[in-house]
Amino acid sequence: MSWRATVITLMPEMWPGPLGHSLIGDALARGEWQLDLLPLRQFGVGAHQKVDDSPFGGGAGMVIKPDVGDAAIQAAKTKAPTAQLIHFSPRGERLTQPLLKELSVRNLILFCGRYEALDERVIEKHQPREISLGDFVLTGGDIPAMALIEGCVRLIPGVVGKHESLGEESFGDGAYARLLEYPHYTKPAEWEGRAVPEVLLSGHHAHIAKWRREQAEAITKARRPDLLASGT
Repeated sequence: MSWRATVITLMPEMWPGPLGHSLIGDALARGEWQLDLLPLRQFGVGAHQKVDDSPFGGGAGMVIKPDVGDAAIQAAKTKAPTAQLIHFSPRGERLTQPLLKELSVRNLILFCGRYEALDERVIEKHQPREISLGDFVLTGGDIPAMALIEGCVRLIPGVVGKHESLGEESFGDGAYARLLEYPHYTKPAEWEGRAVPEVLLSGHHAHIAKWRREQAEAITKARRPDLLASGT
């Protein structure tokens, strides 16, 4: 059974967007993963399918109504009762490669909020896993959801041509779990006076592996020493 993402969104026209292209789109076409869209508007109230209202206590922005958010989540859970519910929020835990690996083996329900927020009572009731892409704010959860989905799908065996190559990427497996990726080069061997490192032309696999590891360690130490210090 293929991995499935159920997306609750006010902007279904945005989907599948970039997920319909390249390796991820090809995998979708082959049925290696599935995308289900659940338009939030269909759970709206009244003739105009209203989904939001002004916040109690005043302030800028609008809040997604609790009855609307709850109805959408209930409908998604009915279709995917064992899926992990995720809500995107700047106050959520940071999306990391280990978290992607964890989520890539579970079906997901992704609530893509809009406006100022989702009514807190819905969050209290359904206890979603709140996730953030980083310390910044976007206008909605669709782009974070797409990023999460791509990160998960590329971990599915068969999606990326050489699955073992994922282990030496930034935040890869084993020794590379705490490292940024080493530099890459291709033909020509010299370009604008810049030569490819000789070791990569040597054909000596052990020397190449050692050089790549040393480069990854040096780059990580210079750019993200926190990874080495934290051991994560």
